[in-house]
Amino acid sequence: MTWDPAISRQFNLHINTKMRPILLQGHERSLTQIKFNADGDLLFTCSKDAVINVWYSHNGERLGTYEGNNGSVWTVDVDPQSKYMVSGAADNTLRLWEVATGKCLFTWEFPTAVKRVAFNEAGTQVVCITEQRMGHQCAIRVFNINLDEPTKQSKEPLYMFNPIGSKATVCAFTLTPNVIITGHESGKVALFNVKSGEEVDSNERAHGDVVTDLQMSKDWTYCITSSKDKAARIHDTKNLMVIKTFNTETPLNSAALAPNRPFVLLGGGQEAMNVTTTSARQGKFETRFWHKVFEEEVGRVKGHFGPINTIAVHPAGTSYASGGEDGFVRVHHFDDSYFKAKPYGDLEIID
Repeated sequence: MTWDPAISRQFNLHINTKMRPILLQGHERSLTQIKFNADGDLLFTCSKDAVINVWYSHNGERLGTYEGNNGSVWTVDVDPQSKYMVSGAADNTLRLWEVATGKCLFTWEFPTAVKRVAFNEAGTQVVCITEQRMGHQCAIRVFNINLDEPTKQSKEPLYMFNPIGSKATVCAFTLTPNVIITGHESGKVALFNVKSGEEVDSNERAHGDVVTDLQMSKDWTYCITSSKDKAARIHDTKNLMVIKTFNTETPLNSAALAPNRPFVLLGGGQEAMNVTTTSARQGKFETRFWHKVFEEEVGRVKGHFGPINTIAVHPAGTSYASGGEDGFVRVHHFDDSYFKAKPYGDLEIID
């Protein structure tokens, strides 16, 4: 199978000229994570301004705000039924929220900040990473979520362990019971048994620098990671084999997989502290589309005035959203030409 440059030109032309973004202005500081719910009708955004917003993804209308945190909100996740949301923040709390009412149902408190949270596939458990700071080790905790009485949760984790060596920065459940996948400050990607705290498998050289994002595929059989080493990689979640590598010339903060189409979306840019000395073009503040199979860049979308910190793709693959250091969220809905493009030439692939 050969790569036809015409395919790249066709897709590049489309994404740079036809997509009109919806600009969401609901944060005063830089975005930290954005997340679609399972149905794709809602988009959750969190930021360093201590606010979590929820929006209708089709038109960008703000549905509500979740207030109560006293520090930067680093991370959010939503359960499969869109009934509950969890958030982790710099005020050393993990919070459980009711999506429909915006009410904080329960708060867990820790010695250090919560940097990453994730539900399991059933929405019955949450895993969280707490920061290594002030004499406290990086810790990974798993909590059972009491769905019958959501305001009555156990303060004690079901499992807790300290990963050996480099601290964990990102995590997610896998399809294997009691096994999570983690990305680390050293660039390592690992599998841990949360029951025993044992490292089941690891790839010490998955990346050459800190792992900044980890997102699972639709069927949870593989994941994509991004890193400050300017690369994104697709890994098999069972054995950590690196399946694909996407090398760029800019540090990456986020990577997402496009369902139903063979594309990955990458975002990053020069560090915020150096942005004032750099033009937007040199800073590479674009969402970059790469062909998942051929590892070729096929297009870019401009718009942000600073590094892109987080990217999420609609579960149906009809749109994507990016959140930047500039405090804006941009939602792009793909038009017909995106779906009519032939990324494999005349070959039809059923996803």
